[in-house]
Amino acid sequence: MELKYNGMAPKISPSAFVAPNTVITADVTIGEQSSIWYGTIIRGDVSPVIIGSESNIQDLCCLHQSPDRPLIIEDRVTIGHRVTLHSCTVRSNALVGMDSTILDGAEIGEYAFIGAGSLVPPGKKIPPRTLAFGRPAKVIRELNDHDYSELERIYRSYVDKGQRYKEAHTIKKFGTA
Repeated sequence: MELKYNGMAPKISPSAFVAPNTVITADVTIGEQSSIWYGTIIRGDVSPVIIGSESNIQDLCCLHQSPDRPLIIEDRVTIGHRVTLHSCTVRSNALVGMDSTILDGAEIGEYAFIGAGSLVPPGKKIPPRTLAFGRPAKVIRELNDHDYSELERIYRSYVDKGQRYKEAHTIKKFGTA
């Protein structure tokens, strides 16, 4: 469901997949071939939320922000199931593992990998090309070739899956085949 709030309406690329039971409100921009999955809530009612191209926000995520602190997700980012993002920046090609929380002013570097269940506290910077894990998250090691392959495999699979779901929902909704 897309909702206007205070004169602001979401701007969603026509090529993006948005699952039917998501809620997206106010100042939210979603780029080309991105996917927003079931049960996710994205509220842009305090500051902007910007989601780049080919990114995926998986099931049951919560995205919000503080005044004058936008939430920015760049291109080809994977946000795992049940992640909470609040006024943070996630750089291109990064992955945030399921059930993690990233708080105000935190920055996840390009190609960084945040392990499942992690907490990245306010203002924490996770360097590019590293694996960070824990509560609070700490850098464990630099990524290797296998990690880079996994980051690419996951985001690409969600681009493909999102387009297939988009087609399936279009067929069902409009009765075309």
